Amino acid sequence: MIRRPPRSTLFPYTTLFRSPSFNVAPTDQVYAVAEHGGERQIGSFRWGLIPHWAKDRKGPLNINARAESVAGKPTFHESFLRRRCILPADGFFEWEPKEQRMPPHYVTMSNGQPMAFAGIWASWRDPDTDSWVRSCAIITTTANSVLAPIHTRMPVILPPSDWDQWLDRDNHDVDPLQELLVPIAADQVREHTVSTLVNRVANNLAENILPLGSRPS
Repeated sequence: MIRRPPRSTLFPYTTLFRSPSFNVAPTDQVYAVAEHGGERQIGSFRWGLIPHWAKDRKGPLNINARAESVAGKPTFHESFLRRRCILPADGFFEWEPKEQRMPPHYVTMSNGQPMAFAGIWASWRDPDTDSWVRSCAIITTTANSVLAPIHTRMPVILPPSDWDQWLDRDNHDVDPLQELLVPIAADQVREHTVSTLVNRVANNLAENILPLGSRPS
């Protein structure tokens, strides 16, 4: 779920935002913070990274990039070095293996604050329209003990102390950057089961994030 970010040192600008989304899907527009001209700016990006050298949009969706390989994989390498971003969100959904037939899970910060996903972005010129498309991917890492019973992976959630280092476009030091891409401490996140309504992208509903069995007032 993507909401308007709060005003803080990460999001210093007043911007016009769309209504909250409670069921973001691949290729949807999402918000991300990136550095440009020495300033942090928030903008809209296509979720699903298109590398600048791609001939068209027909390749993989690239919604996620694995922390273990993001620095070396050709699709992500240049973005990792020069185009890193942070995606703000209230939480994310996760699903257990289909054979478990369990309801989806919604994951949030334990303190109720927004999450800051580590991401990368790229600009690609559409040859059909000659327009530029900004796109992004979320970096994932191994799941912590809260998420491990549900899924083997989770988004990298950066603490405020890492934001400056991650967003600095002049920072090309691969090893220290990769050291940031670790699971957040288990006590920093919580989860609850939610309705299977979220399984359909068309259901962009506030009740998607409510604990299973509860009803909106």
